[in-house]
Amino acid sequence: MARIVFMGTPEFAVESLRALINGGYEIVGVVTTPDKPVGKHQSVLQASAVKQYALSQNLPLLQPEKLKDAEFLGKLKSWKADLQIVVAFRMLPESVWAMSRYGTFNLHASLLPQYRGAAPINWAIINGETQTGVTTFLLDKEIDTGKILFQERIPISETDNAETIHNSLMNIGSKLVLKTVDALLSNKIIAIEQQEIITKETVLKPAPKIFKETCRIDWTKSTAEIYNFVRGLSPYPAAWTDLQTANGEIVNMKIFETEKIFKSHSLPVSQAISDGKTYLDVATCDGFIRLKSIQMAGKKQMNTEEFLRGNGNLFVKSH
Repeated sequence: MARIVFMGTPEFAVESLRALINGGYEIVGVVTTPDKPVGKHQSVLQASAVKQYALSQNLPLLQPEKLKDAEFLGKLKSWKADLQIVVAFRMLPESVWAMSRYGTFNLHASLLPQYRGAAPINWAIINGETQTGVTTFLLDKEIDTGKILFQERIPISETDNAETIHNSLMNIGSKLVLKTVDALLSNKIIAIEQQEIITKETVLKPAPKIFKETCRIDWTKSTAEIYNFVRGLSPYPAAWTDLQTANGEIVNMKIFETEKIFKSHSLPVSQAISDGKTYLDVATCDGFIRLKSIQMAGKKQMNTEEFLRGNGNLFVKSH
């Protein structure tokens, strides 16, 4: 039986590791990130989801600070892996990904070569895509550019958000990992160069890391674009905005769910209006975004009607 080393960090990766263990594959070790400080004073260390699961299965574990560290490389080599699998981890140096005889493959949450980068699920939804998927590919020197092994597609509906697509891709991705392992070990696979898929007409869309400022809503964009932006960041890290109240104060809030309203008006974009009881709408260039689920800074997440029961007097009452 082939000796497999698994590398990953978040819950998305746990599902693939669980599938491998349940499938009877030999996992000789797991590599994940060091524990991270969390909490108000950063005084509590939190283990990654992969570490927590690996410990529950009594699997050998490495948590290197630096992937080129000689001690780490020595311990990794001692596991004598035939194959290495990476799911939502870090970019690996060649000294790591070239170590095993069958190479190292990665599960990526997009249909490569589209959406290379750290946040493929978010950007696919933000950009209004109607389908996405998962790809397994062999690692090489550039990020997310290696030869494609397998892909699986799923639709993105109008009401999907980052969480629903994440969960769907996590589940089908774990099955694709098993399919890829079996094909590699039996030498029944033809790897495809990504350049063979890219034509002169192909516009490659990136998936860069998302920061707080990335999540700020631009109210000059269209209603449809803002709607996609919010669901592409929901529930985490969440789109946010500063809204001006009727008396000129600024209210900061995260927005988790919205509704599109296409309607002509003469209001300035980003003007928030409400009846004080049932709706809170924000003007866009071609209609309104109706806020459905929000969270004011320092408060809990709530639906808009609940929010307006305590704050209904803050916004202009007109439509």
